Amino acid sequence: MRLKEGPAYSGELAELVGVSRQILSNHLACLRDCGLVVATPEGRRVRYELADPKLAHALEDLLGTILAVESVCQCTTPGDTP
Repeated sequence: MRLKEGPAYSGELAELVGVSRQILSNHLACLRDCGLVVATPEGRRVRYELADPKLAHALEDLLGTILAVESVCQCTTPGDTP
């Protein structure tokens, strides 16, 4: 979600999310392999950004859908039916 605001470095993203750089690096590698992000080496650092600006809009739509569903969900525990 942070990358929809613009490019960022993996170290910054790891700190923001609160995970180790290794965990974040593995996640970014997966996103890169799927074609969702691109990595640009800059000296000793790597800058990541969304592969296509349209992905930012799609992420916003997805987040809006998730929040809408959560607000109407009446389940008290996973697996309960309303």
